[in-house]
Amino acid sequence: MSNYLRLCTILFILIPATGIRAQTIAEWIDENCGDCNARMQTQTGVYVLEKGEEALIGRAWLTQHASASIDVQYFIWSTDNIGILAAEQLLSAAERGVTVRVLVDDFLIDAEERTLLLLSAHPNVHIRIYNPNVSVGIGFWQRLKNAVTGFRAINQRMHDKTATFDGIAGITGGRNMADEYFDYDHEYNFRDRDVLLLGRAVVDMRENFEEFWTSELAVPVEKILAEDAAAVASADVQQRYQELHQYADDPTNFEPQVREAIEGIAEYFPELLKAMSWEDVIFLSDVPGKNSGEFGLGGGGESTNQLIDAVKNARQTVLIQSPYLIMPDGGIELFRELASRGVRVRISTNSLASTDNIPAFSGYQAQRSDLLSAGVELYEFMDEPNIRTQLIDRYPRIAENDPIFAIHAKSMVIDGETVFIGTFNLDPRSANLNTEVGMLVKSQELARQVTASIERDMLPGNSWQTTADFNPDFVVDRGKRFKSWFNRLLPMEPVL
Repeated sequence: MSNYLRLCTILFILIPATGIRAQTIAEWIDENCGDCNARMQTQTGVYVLEKGEEALIGRAWLTQHASASIDVQYFIWSTDNIGILAAEQLLSAAERGVTVRVLVDDFLIDAEERTLLLLSAHPNVHIRIYNPNVSVGIGFWQRLKNAVTGFRAINQRMHDKTATFDGIAGITGGRNMADEYFDYDHEYNFRDRDVLLLGRAVVDMRENFEEFWTSELAVPVEKILAEDAAAVASADVQQRYQELHQYADDPTNFEPQVREAIEGIAEYFPELLKAMSWEDVIFLSDVPGKNSGEFGLGGGGESTNQLIDAVKNARQTVLIQSPYLIMPDGGIELFRELASRGVRVRISTNSLASTDNIPAFSGYQAQRSDLLSAGVELYEFMDEPNIRTQLIDRYPRIAENDPIFAIHAKSMVIDGETVFIGTFNLDPRSANLNTEVGMLVKSQELARQVTASIERDMLPGNSWQTTADFNPDFVVDRGKRFKSWFNRLLPMEPVL
């Protein structure tokens, strides 16, 4: 199995060409795990997807073997290599008769409006845009008006990232649908974390998707672009479909060892099943809109409340990994109270050298000394960590590009037994504005796995430990330090 991780970025193109019906997910489970169906009625199988290649394999295989439905929900969907391949695979599933529903937030969607319409023209493909007030179908002056008259509305985004397949399997976590989240970007890669779920929690995940899909905030792309939709011709639709398939079939778009992965994937999934941990999982989620909005940019949410309750009940340790670290109201006081009770609080986050979000980092800078005085141990991830060859199996082939690494994982371990993996950043935006999802579970085995992963990221050579006397801001150039300083002058904290 040594080849599968470094080859899987191209698995999206491995569509069965023989005409033989692929084994369905349900059939595969029946064949490879005799007691899984019984377990799935009351429990959830959990497998932590640490590497981007591995997370891509999971999505690719499940997409190829779904037989009834695929529901996907993302904050970002880019039109880069991974985004195009994902769209092509969903189209291929639709052509097999699978009902495909795609819900994408409007804020950072990176797709031509015409492409959205052409894809949604397929009778089995349905695309909706969440809270469309920024990008799709919105001109400059309308966007400006929305920002002035509805500041909270324009900042309330769907940060959820879920994919469910036949209502049986699901994936959630930090990864958006873009190159840098799957270790495929040659210049910038996120160190992220997802979980693959089978069973009971997937039912809750699908119900949450249904709640968002039927919300008034989720608008069909044909309704947003009604005039353009009327002008779409069947010939245009077929041409676009052909272009997508040709792109996926072109070996120049992918790693040269593509075909070697075909045999390996058949062996990988049975091994994954054996490695699954069966647990009583809680699927955390927010309602569409997060909260009523009566508190302006505040208000919290269901995911916020559940995570706060979990932290408050900590007895010994709290270990957190979050790419952005700006404590909402009461957060620093909560950590100070925990420290006074003898609870050790450690947080792994980005440094100024690794961060992709200077405004967010400036918010952390403003609070850093207060966090330290509250008793929090801070570890800032390096842009060139020693473990980069362990994070990406194919790193030697991209090393010449000297890619930057950054944390994007959103995880927490409490008392060595309670684990959260999801989309929630430790910042006011996740706490009050963006809808979030994630897995919360009591499991010493999963806690051990995630703790080991985060603690490895925190080791010297991978992270700097920041103290009252030292921080690593000096390693970046003056221009980036100036941008961070300037952002601290702006009253942006509620939307960071």
